[in-house]
Amino acid sequence: MKILHLESGLFVEQSVSRQLSQQIVQRLLAKNPDAQVITRDLVQNPISHLDAEILMAGGTAAAERSERQSIESALTETLLEELFAADVIVIGAPMYNFTIPTQLKAWIDRVAQAGRTFEYTEQGPRGLVTGKRVFVASARGGVYSEGVAAAMEHQESFLTTVLGFLGMSDVTIVRAEGVNLGDEARANSITAATHSIQSIEAA
Repeated sequence: MKILHLESGLFVEQSVSRQLSQQIVQRLLAKNPDAQVITRDLVQNPISHLDAEILMAGGTAAAERSERQSIESALTETLLEELFAADVIVIGAPMYNFTIPTQLKAWIDRVAQAGRTFEYTEQGPRGLVTGKRVFVASARGGVYSEGVAAAMEHQESFLTTVLGFLGMSDVTIVRAEGVNLGDEARANSITAATHSIQSIEAA
């Protein structure tokens, strides 16, 4: 089994999403000792955001690409290879300003490609990244799963939407929210998330 582990928490040592995503990977390894893990830290090694030059590289012959286009195209191919090779994807995804970190969005924009990871058909768009199991380690300072703040939640909802669009519908979310509402709330939320992780069965 191959595991692709994506990290996007800004605070490397204090990040709850990193703590939980690492626990998920360790749980999967405990169940699958021979699994291979590729970790891509999108904060410590950020990916360039999609821009016109990068986007146009896909339709430009290799010999005619600029030096930057060649470098970025090679990176895009690596990101796609990692995604397609993985059996399981583990995503550490904290909420920033009601949505996902910009570093994770940069990764999504690079792998969401018509004709590669999805295609348009007469019946509508169809995802081409199938047969994957996805775990999202979600961390939130407040409570957005219910109550008045639920309308501001564009983190988990966006991720499940775009992953499903690409063909990945088997998504499990492990959530710790309210982690900035005091020490007790933080500890209780992380403990509950950890218990959820311990119940993960072999992928």
